[in-house]
Amino acid sequence: MSSADPQVETVVDLDAIAHNVRVLADHAGGAAVMVVVKADGYNHGAVPVARAALAAGAAELGVTTVAEALQLRAAGIDAPILSWLNTSDADYAAAVTADIEIGVSSVAHLRAVERAARATGTTATVTVKVDTGLNRNGVSGAEYPQVLGLLRQLVDERVVRFRALFSHLARADEPQHPAIDMQRDRFLDAIAVAKEHGLEPELVHLANSAATLTRPDLAFDMVRPGIAAYGLSPVPEISDFGLRPAMTFQARVALVKPVAEGEGVSYGHEWVAPRATTVALIPAGYADGVFRPLGGRIAVRIGDRLYPNVGRVCMDQLVVDLGDNTDGVREGDTAVLFGPGRPHPQHWADLLGTIHYEIVCSPRGRVVRRYVGDVARQGGV
Repeated sequence: MSSADPQVETVVDLDAIAHNVRVLADHAGGAAVMVVVKADGYNHGAVPVARAALAAGAAELGVTTVAEALQLRAAGIDAPILSWLNTSDADYAAAVTADIEIGVSSVAHLRAVERAARATGTTATVTVKVDTGLNRNGVSGAEYPQVLGLLRQLVDERVVRFRALFSHLARADEPQHPAIDMQRDRFLDAIAVAKEHGLEPELVHLANSAATLTRPDLAFDMVRPGIAAYGLSPVPEISDFGLRPAMTFQARVALVKPVAEGEGVSYGHEWVAPRATTVALIPAGYADGVFRPLGGRIAVRIGDRLYPNVGRVCMDQLVVDLGDNTDGVREGDTAVLFGPGRPHPQHWADLLGTIHYEIVCSPRGRVVRRYVGDVARQGGV
């Protein structure tokens, strides 16, 4: 490594993204694939991930906010983009002008889109998100008839185009849970009610990552995977489904030094050297996304060997015990915090009582993102 290399970085393998999209497409059968790139591509970089996914066969992209969708358009991405989580005062005019498909979850949202369409003189593309039991975003059963009534009027006036109807599953990571079938039945009922209003969706979609991989009966016209596109299994206790984790979180060793027997390491001296040893300083801490409660519970990989973290994780750094340092670890060597092999982000998730989604979303602050793989080279990333 050169002096210009970052001290701490995430390395994103776009070939892994492409591989995962192809795996998901195989599971989807004849259904199209919408890859979700919200939250800056689950912290992998929305624009490069989107390009890699589309090149691998994804048909559409999904985001939460209008701003996320506009970022993709500004990067020159012209594929269909659905934005489904916005307040009713969002910049729908910009979305309509940029041909962003807008997910609506209430009469207020639909009215806001109507105003934007009339103000811009452009027909808005609308998708209705119906709540089938998750009870978060989505039109409630009580308000659904009002939404459909207004939508029918706006379609007739050609103020909006009704493109799709979709919903989201609450327990898809439990593939045989009866709640899944309950939500499927409610979704089918919602489709039927829309048709009774003369509203025929161009497509319907329900399956997230877990359902895409485990419930082919829920594929409908399109599947909508998120975390699986990044190579992490939505049901790790069942299988990894041949997915390849795309992110490696790593840092360069900043210092190697001896520590005498009986000396404490890091704040509070929670770890005291039981023998004379050698430690390495890793310049990544909780400000960079290494959770403080992981102190003394994780290991990092340097070369082919795992070295245990000792002492508290600090804001900017953590320490690992090299023992006799027989492998000759030295300043500048790469220390892998998590990645496709060991340690895996699922291990951090298990230690913290959370899910790997949160783990890959955690690197931040000073962390620099870098892309590798043939897809990255061909795309000029």
